[in-house]
Amino acid sequence: MDKVKIKIWGARGSLPAPVYPDVVEAGARSLFDEFFARGYSRSEDVARFFSEMPRHRLGGYGGNTPCAEVRYQDTRLMVDAGSGLRALSDEYMAGPCGQGQGEAHLLFTHFHWDHLIGLPFFTPLFIPGNQIHFYAVQPELPEVIEAVFKKPFFPVPLKQVGATLHCHRLEPRKAARFGGIQVTPYQLDHPDPCWGYKFEAGGKVYSHCVDTECTRLTRQALGPDLPLYQGVDLMAFDAQYTLIETIAKMNWGHAAASIGLDLAMREGIKRVLFMHHDPASSAEKIAAAEAQARRYYESQIRASTGQLHKVEWSFAYDGQEIEL
Repeated sequence: MDKVKIKIWGARGSLPAPVYPDVVEAGARSLFDEFFARGYSRSEDVARFFSEMPRHRLGGYGGNTPCAEVRYQDTRLMVDAGSGLRALSDEYMAGPCGQGQGEAHLLFTHFHWDHLIGLPFFTPLFIPGNQIHFYAVQPELPEVIEAVFKKPFFPVPLKQVGATLHCHRLEPRKAARFGGIQVTPYQLDHPDPCWGYKFEAGGKVYSHCVDTECTRLTRQALGPDLPLYQGVDLMAFDAQYTLIETIAKMNWGHAAASIGLDLAMREGIKRVLFMHHDPASSAEKIAAAEAQARRYYESQIRASTGQLHKVEWSFAYDGQEIEL
């Protein structure tokens, strides 16, 4: 059976967060010191040493803003056009899009800059013959796309990009079919209208729930949007802040991992990827938030005496791939 494949091309939120050279150098020095302190000395020891290191010590979580990809059979769907879209563009250019014979489908959750910033750098847009499709629930989609390519924001106007562009409006909570993938938009809790997507293909379900404060927690409050969290094999969920930070930043539209864990344990979600990491958070701070979430999760599982579902979960990073 064909597998559903999800790749996170950008896991950071709000603003790209590149790592400065001095931070890289300090990290490298620290790794060298620990390598020798553990008694390693040969090149053959490097792979074993790396396997012992946590993610935040080896590259961290990435700095690209939100972009995800869902693949099933011959269908490829992109979610949001954050700075992570540029790397995905290279992959598209290696296929039919590089010869002007390709087609691409891009769904938008909403139109904040961190979800648009990569769009002008999606190279297939500039290749005549390509067919590029944009989708959103929001009716202003065509105006937003055009605005991104207006001067002084970008030097090439939309009418000169080369590819043929198509804008499609999705209906709230109504399924749309893309090849073998069914997609249904559900509303998230964000200051500006933002929509999550439930992808269903090959008997598997992926829910993309990023940029949500999740102020509606109960099933009753979620109402018609509850199905976004039900029957889910993998969920991407907003975890920009720690739980304490969410209190200080109410109405900013972002959540903490503990909120997503509560949802996942209650609704039986099998696996969760937490993303939209704050641009001000270092790899160490994100790792500390992950450790805090781990303590919370374990305490909830212990206290539930078997009444809550156990969940596999982790904090996402740029380039992470999952197969369902």
